[in-house]
Amino acid sequence: MHIPDGYLSPATCAALYAAASPFWCVSLQRVKKLLNTRMVPLLSLSAAFSFVVMMFNLPLPGGTTGHATGVAVSAIVLGPWASMLAISVALIIQAVFFGDGGITAIGANCFNIAIIGSLVAYGVYRVISAGAAFGSRRRFVAAAIAGYASINVAAFITAIEFGIQPALFRDATGTPLYAPYGLSVTIPAMMLGHVTFAGVAEALLTAGVLGYLQRTRPALLAHRLTGRPSTALANEAGTVGWRSLKPLVAGLALLLLLTPLGVLAVGTAWGEWSAEDFASVEGRNQIAAVSGNQAPPATVPSGLQRLSSVWTAPFPDYAPPMVKHESFGYVLSGMFGVGLVTLATMALGGVLRFRGAGAHREA
Repeated sequence: MHIPDGYLSPATCAALYAAASPFWCVSLQRVKKLLNTRMVPLLSLSAAFSFVVMMFNLPLPGGTTGHATGVAVSAIVLGPWASMLAISVALIIQAVFFGDGGITAIGANCFNIAIIGSLVAYGVYRVISAGAAFGSRRRFVAAAIAGYASINVAAFITAIEFGIQPALFRDATGTPLYAPYGLSVTIPAMMLGHVTFAGVAEALLTAGVLGYLQRTRPALLAHRLTGRPSTALANEAGTVGWRSLKPLVAGLALLLLLTPLGVLAVGTAWGEWSAEDFASVEGRNQIAAVSGNQAPPATVPSGLQRLSSVWTAPFPDYAPPMVKHESFGYVLSGMFGVGLVTLATMALGGVLRFRGAGAHREA
């Protein structure tokens, strides 16, 4: 579900950057108001959790792979606006340093996963859990359905973005310039794996984490009864710090050590093939096999070929060039990524806090 460079036209990428920008602006304003509640550690932990979860690839029907996102957990715990920032930070780090998603497609990936995913998860959870007692079974079910809905809506929007490319952007011969398949292929190809395995994984992950938090850190979730996250977090200002989050940090560290399980799934996520895959016989056969047996264009789409090389990540596919052992390199990449995500969210919090303090002094 991480759109690479070259699959969306520059016009589509620009439009999705523009669509994401207002949400980023509002989320920055909302998060700025919560900084005095020591929210930054929780924001960092949520971003890091999402980053690590997305490293666990799952085998999907037809020979492709997918993964959960952790978006629903973030949206329920932090609220949708802070979740947008946390997940966006994780997606940007993935694209820039690991080539997981394209640089040109950062706006698209953040819009689909971080923004739409957070809004859907939060909305579904609030509707289903409305009036339910804290810790009730209905809240557990609401969390599972929120996770399932968020990843499937995000996947559906991604499929539409892929599917409209060949209708809008072709060369003089009628050959698609970017993503080569229309909606009749992209929607079933994307949704089959998400409606089944990936959606179920997201549901189980969300329900499991929220169930654990209900038992061990109920204060982080109690604000969902009132709908006033700022009030609840303000009341918890003395406890939402790194020290109080030690059990969650330990859980994240354990999850990080298990990331080599993510390389066991064989295959490429649908719509994330390289230009070389389109050029080789084996790659073309694999693409056709998971695309309704419809062969890709005879040549690599020229726009895809051109944009696919716009950025070379220093650690592509979470495989540091200097590390020969695949699993060890995957763990090292995960550790490096978690460190970057944590530093980025803490730096963002520091900037917002500084600007907020400056505005307060001027007033």
